Amino acid sequence: MVEKPKKGGLGKGLSALLGDYNPPSESVVAADSPSRMKMSDLTKIDINLIDVNPWQPRTEFEEEALQELAESIKTHGLIQPITVRKIKGRYQIIAGERRLRAAKLAELTEIPTYIRTASDMEMLEMGLIENIQRKDLNPIEIALSFQRLLDECNIRQEDLANRVSKSRSVISNHLRLLKLYPPVQTAIVQEKITMGHAKMLVSIEEEEHQTDILNKILVEELSVRQVEELVRKYNQPENKQKIKPVGLPHHFQAVKSKLKTAFNTDVDIKRNLKGKGTIVITFKSDSEFERIVERLQK
Repeated sequence: MVEKPKKGGLGKGLSALLGDYNPPSESVVAADSPSRMKMSDLTKIDINLIDVNPWQPRTEFEEEALQELAESIKTHGLIQPITVRKIKGRYQIIAGERRLRAAKLAELTEIPTYIRTASDMEMLEMGLIENIQRKDLNPIEIALSFQRLLDECNIRQEDLANRVSKSRSVISNHLRLLKLYPPVQTAIVQEKITMGHAKMLVSIEEEEHQTDILNKILVEELSVRQVEELVRKYNQPENKQKIKPVGLPHHFQAVKSKLKTAFNTDVDIKRNLKGKGTIVITFKSDSEFERIVERLQK
């Protein structure tokens, strides 16, 4: 989301308020115990002295959203400071990596910052909890963050629920997604199925059966209610057998192969039993897009 300007002084960015404020000395920061995680006063730091958090659970940032935030920062300054800790003369992000990346795109040389003392374990915990609160994480990213907090930070589920302001049932439902096999998890990440669909598949233990039902969901565009009924019938002892997979007819497979060769890129074809479907041609850059379009026009 693009940061919006506030009225008054903040409309000029925090840099207008900070003036020539100098950062606190290293001895002041180091004097505090990590367990206290004392917050310093607001200061400005050379952006080139700030490193990313190695425990950051988020590895991908949407380029378009970063560019929009960068444009906002160019106009209004960085409204919300980042939080860092000091290590050997440099600084390491605790919270605000997305803002840092956008600030670099905006070509800022300094960035408003809070300095906090924190141990490696506290860094991991704060980074994970901050990311869990984001609205643009997919369910698998959230589930992995929950699991890391439980395993690496030695937090119990009831304590975790309190720290992230979510119910234990929400946490349990996300953790159950990690029992799903990779094809299903990938479908969740790519938003091909919803979390509701995925929850229904958790009770299917065999990978090939999970995958077969996943293919059936994609091809026949099944609703969550339909999947629930399908899984219920499957789990009945008398009906527990491999579900016949639904694949592309042979001539569709042949066309798919020809298209992949013609465009020299990945091509996917989906078709339901009523004959409705899609053809997806993948491109990895603007130049590759132009190449594909040029070939289509021939």
